[in-house]
Parts: sequence; structure tokens; C-alpha cells
Amino acid sequence: MAARLHLDTVIAPTRSLPLRGLALVLGLVLGLDLLVGVAFVALGAALILLFLAAGLLGLGLAFWVSYRQARARERVRITADHVMVTREHGRLTRTVWTSPTAFTRVSLEKDGRDGSEVRLAISGRRLTIGSSLGPKERKGLAESVEAAIRAARAERYEP
Repeated sequence: MAARLHLDTVIAPTRSLPLRGLALVLGLVLGLDLLVGVAFVALGAALILLFLAAGLLGLGLAFWVSYRQARARERVRITADHVMVTREHGRLTRTVWTSPTAFTRVSLEKDGRDGSEVRLAISGRRLTIGSSLGPKERKGLAESVEAAIRAARAERYEP
């Protein structure tokens, strides 16, 4: 018999710029670079085209890295027996945390900046989860993980 899941949540980073917006931004930058490039070539400074191309390539590379990072997922599963956190990136999935539910603690700690971090802890080991979330979402995550752990502990001791 499969263990009852008290929580099975997937945390994924979001990007505020959709692909259509990205194409628009890159198109506008390309158009502006072409206008500036033509003006400088007319003045006899053709080398500026290399710098403009390098800038456009750098911007495209930065967006490529950002969208690639957006494919990362963090999954938190809580049963009566254990708490398990896996991190998925594309086809690669690895378990980064497994602990007995009965002894796992959840905390929402200030991180020195204006935000907070959701941490799982047991016997000196700690793991921060939900780093890609905003402060309000982290608070909600901490509350839902804590509630799921309480429910899972209660299930263990039901007659």
C-alpha cells in the first residue's frame, strides 16, 4: 500500500517576461543597434558594429540563462514516514533531502536582507527550500509544510 501524501508541492520559478515579450525586447534592441551602427558607419567608425553585436549577443545569452534556470523545479513530499525534497532540472532529478517526519522541523528565518528563508532541519542538518519564491509565498509555503507535517505526525499515532 502506498503511503498517503500529506503534501506534494512543486515549486517553480516564474519569469515576468513571456517569450513574445522577449522577442519584442530583442527586436527593439536589434533595431536600435542597427540605427546606431548605420550612423557610426556613415561617420567612418565601422568597428562599432562589433561592439553592438557583442552587446546584443550578451543580452541574448543573459536571457537564455534566465529562461534555462526557469525550468528548474523543487518538489516537496510529506508522508507519515518521511519528508523528501527533490530538485529537478530538465531530465535530471536528484533527491537532496530525506528525513523522518516525526523529527523534522520547519522554520521561517530572516535572512539578513528584507526577506526570509524556509528551512527544514533535523539533528544539525538544514535545507533551505522555496528560494525562488517571494516573501509572501515563502510564508505560505512554511505554513503549508508545517501543517502537513503536523497532519502526518497525527496519522502515525492514529489507532
